[in-house]
Amino acid sequence: MQARRASRELALILFSQLEKNLDKYQESDFEKIVLKSVRTLISSSKEELGLATSGLLEISEFIEDYENNHPDNLKRPIDANNIPVQIPLTSDMAGRIKTVLSVCDQAINALETAELSTLSQKEDVRDYINKIALTFKEKKQDVDSIIKELAFGWDIDRLFKIDKDILRISIIELVFMKDAPHKVVIDEALELAKKYSTDDSPSFINGILAKVVERYV
Repeated sequence: MQARRASRELALILFSQLEKNLDKYQESDFEKIVLKSVRTLISSSKEELGLATSGLLEISEFIEDYENNHPDNLKRPIDANNIPVQIPLTSDMAGRIKTVLSVCDQAINALETAELSTLSQKEDVRDYINKIALTFKEKKQDVDSIIKELAFGWDIDRLFKIDKDILRISIIELVFMKDAPHKVVIDEALELAKKYSTDDSPSFINGILAKVVERYV
Protein backbone atom coordinates (compact mmCIF):
# COMPACT_ATOMS: atom_id res chain seq x y z
CA MET A 1 0.00 0.00 0.00
CA GLN A 2 1.44 3.36 -1.02
CA ALA A 3 1.71 6.25 1.43
CA ARG A 4 -0.77 8.48 -0.45
CA ARG A 5 -3.30 5.67 -0.68
CA ALA A 6 -2.96 5.07 3.07
CA SER A 7 -3.39 8.81 3.66
CA ARG A 8 -6.65 8.87 1.70
CA GLU A 9 -8.05 5.85 3.51
CA LEU A 10 -7.10 7.24 6.90
CA ALA A 11 -8.53 10.63 5.94
CA LEU A 12 -11.80 8.88 5.07
CA ILE A 13 -11.83 7.25 8.49
CA LEU A 14 -11.07 10.65 10.04
CA PHE A 15 -13.88 12.36 8.11
CA SER A 16 -16.36 9.76 9.31
CA GLN A 17 -15.79 10.94 12.89
CA LEU A 18 -15.73 14.71 12.41
CA GLU A 19 -18.61 16.75 13.77
CA LYS A 20 -20.32 19.42 11.66
CA ASN A 21 -18.61 22.27 13.49
CA LEU A 22 -15.10 22.04 12.03
CA ASP A 23 -13.92 25.26 13.66
CA LYS A 24 -13.43 23.43 16.94
CA TYR A 25 -10.69 21.21 15.49
CA GLN A 26 -6.96 21.88 15.52
CA GLU A 27 -4.30 19.92 13.67
CA SER A 28 -3.46 18.02 16.86
CA ASP A 29 -7.12 16.95 17.13
CA PHE A 30 -6.98 15.37 13.68
CA GLU A 31 -3.90 13.39 14.67
CA LYS A 32 -5.55 12.18 17.89
CA ILE A 33 -8.66 11.01 16.03
CA VAL A 34 -6.56 9.13 13.46
CA LEU A 35 -4.49 7.49 16.22
CA LYS A 36 -7.62 6.41 18.09
CA SER A 37 -9.12 5.08 14.85
CA VAL A 38 -6.00 3.08 14.06
CA ARG A 39 -6.08 1.51 17.52
CA THR A 40 -9.70 0.53 16.93
CA LEU A 41 -8.79 -0.93 13.55
CA ILE A 42 -5.96 -2.97 15.08
CA SER A 43 -8.34 -4.37 17.69
CA SER A 44 -10.82 -5.26 14.96
CA SER A 45 -7.99 -6.77 12.92
CA LYS A 46 -7.04 -9.07 15.80
CA GLU A 47 -10.65 -10.23 16.06
CA GLU A 48 -10.80 -10.93 12.32
CA LEU A 49 -7.59 -12.94 12.45
CA GLY A 50 -9.00 -14.89 15.39
CA LEU A 51 -12.15 -15.66 13.43
CA ALA A 52 -10.08 -16.62 10.40
CA THR A 53 -7.96 -19.01 12.46
CA SER A 54 -11.04 -20.49 14.10
CA GLY A 55 -12.71 -21.04 10.74
CA LEU A 56 -9.67 -22.80 9.30
CA LEU A 57 -9.34 -25.01 12.38
CA GLU A 58 -12.97 -26.08 12.07
CA ILE A 59 -12.45 -27.06 8.43
CA SER A 60 -9.23 -28.88 9.29
CA GLU A 61 -10.98 -30.83 12.05
CA PHE A 62 -13.85 -31.69 9.72
CA ILE A 63 -11.46 -33.12 7.11
CA GLU A 64 -9.50 -35.06 9.74
CA ASP A 65 -12.66 -36.51 11.32
CA TYR A 66 -14.10 -37.36 7.92
CA GLU A 67 -10.95 -39.25 6.98
CA ASN A 68 -10.69 -41.03 10.35
CA ASN A 69 -14.30 -42.17 10.26
CA HIS A 70 -14.41 -43.18 6.63
CA PRO A 71 -15.24 -46.89 6.20
CA ASP A 72 -11.97 -47.48 4.29
CA ASN A 73 -9.96 -46.33 7.30
CA LEU A 74 -12.14 -47.82 10.03
CA LYS A 75 -11.39 -51.33 8.74
CA ARG A 76 -7.63 -50.73 8.71
CA PRO A 77 -5.40 -51.87 11.60
CA ILE A 78 -5.34 -49.45 14.54
CA ASP A 79 -1.61 -48.69 14.15
CA ALA A 80 -1.86 -48.14 10.37
CA ASN A 81 -1.80 -44.67 8.86
CA ASN A 82 -4.97 -43.40 7.24
CA ILE A 83 -5.27 -43.59 3.49
CA PRO A 84 -6.64 -40.65 1.46
CA VAL A 85 -10.38 -40.90 0.80
CA GLN A 86 -12.80 -39.23 -1.55
CA ILE A 87 -14.26 -35.92 -0.41
CA PRO A 88 -17.99 -35.65 0.42
CA LEU A 89 -20.62 -34.59 -2.07
CA THR A 90 -19.98 -31.28 -3.82
CA SER A 91 -23.07 -29.88 -2.12
CA ASP A 92 -21.38 -30.50 1.24
CA MET A 93 -18.02 -29.09 0.25
CA ALA A 94 -19.34 -25.99 -1.55
CA GLY A 95 -20.42 -24.41 1.71
CA ARG A 96 -17.09 -25.20 3.33
CA ILE A 97 -15.20 -23.69 0.38
CA LYS A 98 -17.24 -20.51 0.82
CA THR A 99 -16.19 -20.54 4.46
CA VAL A 100 -12.54 -20.80 3.41
CA LEU A 101 -12.96 -17.86 1.03
CA SER A 102 -14.60 -15.83 3.78
CA VAL A 103 -11.73 -16.71 6.10
CA CYS A 104 -9.23 -15.59 3.45
CA ASP A 105 -11.06 -12.26 3.10
CA GLN A 106 -10.90 -11.76 6.86
CA ALA A 107 -7.18 -12.51 6.88
CA ILE A 108 -6.52 -10.13 3.97
CA ASN A 109 -8.51 -7.36 5.68
CA ALA A 110 -6.53 -7.91 8.86
CA LEU A 111 -3.23 -7.69 6.98
CA GLU A 112 -4.32 -4.52 5.17
CA THR A 113 -5.30 -2.99 8.50
CA ALA A 114 -1.92 -3.87 9.98
CA GLU A 115 -0.19 -2.26 6.99
CA LEU A 116 -2.42 0.80 7.27
CA SER A 117 -1.64 1.19 10.96
CA THR A 118 2.09 0.97 10.24
CA LEU A 119 1.89 3.59 7.50
CA SER A 120 -0.12 5.90 9.75
CA GLN A 121 3.03 6.42 11.81
CA LYS A 122 5.00 7.77 8.85
CA GLU A 123 5.49 11.52 8.87
CA ASP A 124 4.60 12.01 5.20
CA VAL A 125 1.32 10.12 5.69
CA ARG A 126 0.39 12.18 8.76
CA ASP A 127 1.29 15.39 6.93
CA TYR A 128 -0.90 14.51 3.95
CA ILE A 129 -3.86 13.58 6.16
CA ASN A 130 -3.53 16.87 8.03
CA LYS A 131 -3.29 18.77 4.76
CA ILE A 132 -6.53 17.21 3.53
CA ALA A 133 -8.28 17.82 6.85
CA LEU A 134 -7.12 21.42 7.22
CA THR A 135 -8.10 22.20 3.63
CA PHE A 136 -11.53 20.75 4.28
CA LYS A 137 -11.85 22.84 7.44
CA GLU A 138 -11.10 25.96 5.40
CA LYS A 139 -12.99 25.08 2.21
CA LYS A 140 -15.90 22.94 3.42
CA GLN A 141 -18.60 25.24 2.00
CA ASP A 142 -16.85 25.42 -1.37
CA VAL A 143 -16.36 21.66 -1.50
CA ASP A 144 -19.97 20.88 -0.61
CA SER A 145 -21.20 23.51 -3.08
CA ILE A 146 -19.37 21.66 -5.86
CA ILE A 147 -21.02 18.40 -4.82
CA LYS A 148 -24.45 20.06 -4.72
CA GLU A 149 -23.94 21.53 -8.17
CA LEU A 150 -22.70 18.35 -9.84
CA ALA A 151 -24.87 15.77 -8.05
CA PHE A 152 -27.87 16.99 -10.00
CA GLY A 153 -31.11 15.56 -8.68
CA TRP A 154 -29.51 14.45 -5.42
CA ASP A 155 -29.96 16.06 -2.02
CA ILE A 156 -26.45 16.30 -0.58
CA ASP A 157 -27.82 15.81 2.94
CA ARG A 158 -29.31 12.48 1.87
CA LEU A 159 -26.21 11.09 0.19
CA PHE A 160 -24.49 8.21 1.91
CA LYS A 161 -22.06 9.77 4.38
CA ILE A 162 -19.23 7.56 3.12
CA ASP A 163 -19.87 8.58 -0.50
CA LYS A 164 -19.99 12.24 0.42
CA ASP A 165 -16.71 11.97 2.33
CA ILE A 166 -14.99 10.17 -0.54
CA LEU A 167 -16.14 12.96 -2.87
CA ARG A 168 -14.97 15.60 -0.41
CA ILE A 169 -11.47 14.14 -0.14
CA SER A 170 -11.19 13.75 -3.92
CA ILE A 171 -12.43 17.29 -4.63
CA ILE A 172 -9.98 18.68 -2.08
CA GLU A 173 -7.15 16.92 -3.89
CA LEU A 174 -8.32 17.74 -7.41
CA VAL A 175 -9.44 21.35 -6.99
CA PHE A 176 -7.56 22.79 -4.03
CA MET A 177 -4.38 20.78 -3.43
CA LYS A 178 -3.59 19.86 -7.05
CA ASP A 179 -0.48 17.82 -6.28
CA ALA A 180 -1.61 14.36 -7.43
CA PRO A 181 -2.51 13.10 -10.93
CA HIS A 182 -6.23 13.26 -11.69
CA LYS A 183 -6.42 9.61 -12.68
CA VAL A 184 -4.76 8.44 -9.46
CA VAL A 185 -7.12 10.49 -7.29
CA ILE A 186 -10.19 9.19 -9.11
CA ASP A 187 -9.02 5.56 -9.28
CA GLU A 188 -8.30 5.49 -5.57
CA ALA A 189 -11.63 7.16 -4.79
CA LEU A 190 -13.32 4.32 -6.66
CA GLU A 191 -11.29 1.74 -4.72
CA LEU A 192 -12.43 3.32 -1.45
CA ALA A 193 -16.03 3.22 -2.66
CA LYS A 194 -15.72 -0.46 -3.57
CA LYS A 195 -14.21 -1.25 -0.17
CA TYR A 196 -16.45 0.81 2.09
CA SER A 197 -19.69 1.65 0.26
CA THR A 198 -22.43 0.13 -1.89
CA ASP A 199 -22.22 -1.56 -5.30
CA ASP A 200 -23.69 1.53 -6.97
CA SER A 201 -21.31 3.99 -5.32
CA PRO A 202 -18.26 3.65 -7.63
CA SER A 203 -20.22 4.59 -10.77
CA PHE A 204 -21.93 7.50 -8.97
CA ILE A 205 -18.62 8.83 -7.61
CA ASN A 206 -16.87 8.34 -10.94
CA GLY A 207 -19.55 10.40 -12.70
CA ILE A 208 -19.29 13.27 -10.22
CA LEU A 209 -15.49 13.36 -10.27
CA ALA A 210 -15.41 13.30 -14.08
CA LYS A 211 -17.51 16.48 -14.01
CA VAL A 212 -15.20 17.98 -11.36
CA VAL A 213 -12.20 17.49 -13.65
CA GLU A 214 -14.09 18.88 -16.65
CA ARG A 215 -15.35 22.04 -14.92
CA TYR A 216 -12.96 22.87 -12.11
CA VAL A 217 -9.53 21.44 -12.89
